[in-house]
Amino acid sequence: MFNRYFNRHIMIVLVINCGSSSIKYQLLDMKNADVYDLLAKGLVEKIGLPEGCLTHKPAGKQVLVREQPIADHKVGMKLVLDALVDPEYGVIRNFDDIEAVGHRIVQGADFFSGSALVDEDVMKKIEICCDFAPLHNPAHILGIRAMQNVLPDVPQVVTFDTAFHQTMEPYAYMYALPWEYYEKYRVRRYGAHGTSHQYVSRRGAEFAGIDLNNSKIITCHIGNGSSVTAIRNGKCVDTSMGFTPLEGMIMGTRCGIIDANIVPYIMKKENLTPDQMTQILNKKSGFLGISGVSSDARDMMRLIDEGDKKAKIVMKKLTFDIAKLVGGYIAELNGVDLIIFTAGIGENNAKLRRRVCEQLGYMGVRIDSEANENAHDETMISTPDSSVKVAMIPTNEELVIARDTMEIVQNLI
Repeated sequence: MFNRYFNRHIMIVLVINCGSSSIKYQLLDMKNADVYDLLAKGLVEKIGLPEGCLTHKPAGKQVLVREQPIADHKVGMKLVLDALVDPEYGVIRNFDDIEAVGHRIVQGADFFSGSALVDEDVMKKIEICCDFAPLHNPAHILGIRAMQNVLPDVPQVVTFDTAFHQTMEPYAYMYALPWEYYEKYRVRRYGAHGTSHQYVSRRGAEFAGIDLNNSKIITCHIGNGSSVTAIRNGKCVDTSMGFTPLEGMIMGTRCGIIDANIVPYIMKKENLTPDQMTQILNKKSGFLGISGVSSDARDMMRLIDEGDKKAKIVMKKLTFDIAKLVGGYIAELNGVDLIIFTAGIGENNAKLRRRVCEQLGYMGVRIDSEANENAHDETMISTPDSSVKVAMIPTNEELVIARDTMEIVQNLI
């Protein structure tokens, strides 16, 4: 059934990122791995709620907003496809123009060290990993199954956020727990945001004129969820997220690293179930937990301007958490050539970038204040005499997924 995909130099790829109640998507016309056109992107949100909404942004056309109840991901996928072929807002003639579909998958455990063509064995392994990413993997499965229903003859590829981190050595990914929990329950560090770390490290090395295969790079993916990764010669050495995306620095609603004994202590004091405690750690902590107001860094900056002391603690903690992780990874790598900031906060908060780098002054890191303040695209924010190059590189996870999808489907011949 894949004959029509072979021996082509152009491939239209639909990239899907399913959340528990949302579908983000991009449609890309891939000329090759480096040359492509973004035909459309959009978001389906509030799936399963009465007030569902599709926001579809076609290139060169007006934005389409369609509000209606969206019962499930199958209905959501149908809305996406209908928008793509809509006579007024569409960007392709019909569904047959879509030659492959690529999905972002948060958790692939140690089953996958790269992207994979979807088959039932792959689906079973993604399902096993639901235990490690209960908020994400079930939604990804719904998205894949929905697309199989709507486009049954189109090959699908999955790209895992954990795959890039599979090059870590056992001393980096093992926890100091009884070995049996690793053997029985696969308890170990997996990391997350790997697709982003992979993209910005490779693009950043190229942008900075550094040989990726002879490099020491630290990537800081700072958003509502955040992680820092140490990369030697293009391969992950260590990363801050762990068994789940909870570990590491303070985040929007996640607590990051805490003393593990705090968990049973609070559970006993508050008479909480494991599920209730999990909800507190993942959804009620972080920026939101300390500030009591919001999980958004933009709100924290506004509150700081208004004199809010808790918001100030939040942003100072974020700054020092990042600086501690970067400093530790400098030691682990025995030096660093390039530090990269990316993702929502990393790309848009110049003050945070400056303050983190000020903590690295002992390394000879020097920031170009004007470049840093005006960085809205790929930008070198360090001065020419800085001992370490520092850059802001916007992430593009969808491009990585599209590239992998195109390569795997073309290799089906």
